[in-house]
Amino acid sequence: MAWACLVLAILFEVCGTTAMKLSDGLHKPGPSVVVFACYGVSIALLTVAVRSIDIGIAYAIWSALGMTLITAIGILWFAEPASAWKIGCIALIGIGVVGLHLESRLGA
Repeated sequence: MAWACLVLAILFEVCGTTAMKLSDGLHKPGPSVVVFACYGVSIALLTVAVRSIDIGIAYAIWSALGMTLITAIGILWFAEPASAWKIGCIALIGIGVVGLHLESRLGA
């Protein structure tokens, strides 16, 4: 259940961040409402998830996967530039999250 809440928290965060881009600096009311609603739901779900998942792990996964998905949306939907440097940095963040998760599992 905690992992399902974390996945949903990530999806709501990504929707909220996408709406943030569409809100034109909170000048468009529809997307602006979506920003706040999605972030509220995302934080609520993340709060439920950290009951069972270490907060450092949950937050690392939430932020890293959210950032990766929103970067992909930026590249594919908003025609933002994709560079090897950008993709490499995202990969390094992913490696860091995996490392944190392994450390918590192995007790290193």
